[in-house]
Amino acid sequence: MREALFVKQNSGKWKSYEQLKTSNPDELAARFIDITNDLAYAKTFYPTSKTTAYLNGLASVLHQSIYKNKKEDAGRFIRFWKFELPVLCYTYRRQLLYSLLFFVISCAIGVLSAKYDDAFVRLIMGDSYVNMTNENIAKGDPFGVYKQQGPVSMFLQIGANNIYVSLLMFVSGIFLGIGPVFMLLRNGIMLGSFQYYFFSKGLGAASVLVIWIHGTLEISSIIMAGAAGLVLGHGLLFPRTYTRLQAFKNSAKDGTKMALGIVPILVAAAFFEGFVTRYTSMPLWLSISILSGSLLFVIWYVVIYPSQLIKRNPII
Repeated sequence: MREALFVKQNSGKWKSYEQLKTSNPDELAARFIDITNDLAYAKTFYPTSKTTAYLNGLASVLHQSIYKNKKEDAGRFIRFWKFELPVLCYTYRRQLLYSLLFFVISCAIGVLSAKYDDAFVRLIMGDSYVNMTNENIAKGDPFGVYKQQGPVSMFLQIGANNIYVSLLMFVSGIFLGIGPVFMLLRNGIMLGSFQYYFFSKGLGAASVLVIWIHGTLEISSIIMAGAAGLVLGHGLLFPRTYTRLQAFKNSAKDGTKMALGIVPILVAAAFFEGFVTRYTSMPLWLSISILSGSLLFVIWYVVIYPSQLIKRNPII
């Protein structure tokens, strides 16, 4: 077909597409398909003509209109929490297990070090903190540190710090997974020596009932952040059938989702620490309820629910 005849037969349609605006996604899609068909024909028979350039521009405008009018699915975030993150927890359950084991072993190191070296607690926690806590114990308020700051400022400060530490733990996985192991070791030793200090003062049970109100979610998030870092390093160490770069991109994507997925849990932990933990004399049943509820939620969401989800939907 001669170019002049091709233009004569289709120019009216092209002009209507250009002039008659619509926000209907189906109509836009139909126009885009029609124009790309004409563009393909023009590129084949008139590759250097003005007609081809015109159709290319019109196709670009329609393409932009389609994606400009495409609305983000409101259920995207719901699907992330309901499906994507649990599936990632199941997919990388080994990394989660390794992270948990590293942390538990580190805690044991902290406990044993504090038990057999009186100076170890001060080395890890600092003289000022230990002296302040000793004074609080003497006053009959061993956990008074949680009351020294306003709840809002404490919530914001602790939340920001915990998010920073968790994201740093994830990013450190780029060093072949060594970074998260080191940070898990450091945090585990701190927690172990910290808990032993209160047990050595005869305040072990009391410390669990108070500190682990927020600590359950906080420590669980740290372990998940460590797992996300191990996922990041895993792509570099074990690319399998992918190129190392592609494997790293895949692991970085999954690790990022895991790291960002724990942010709301960290916010909840900071809320508990800022607004709830300060009530150190709350009823025993309330403390146990918050603590056990947090623990059951973590076990269900990270372990039980992902397994059930995969069994019900094996193709996910």
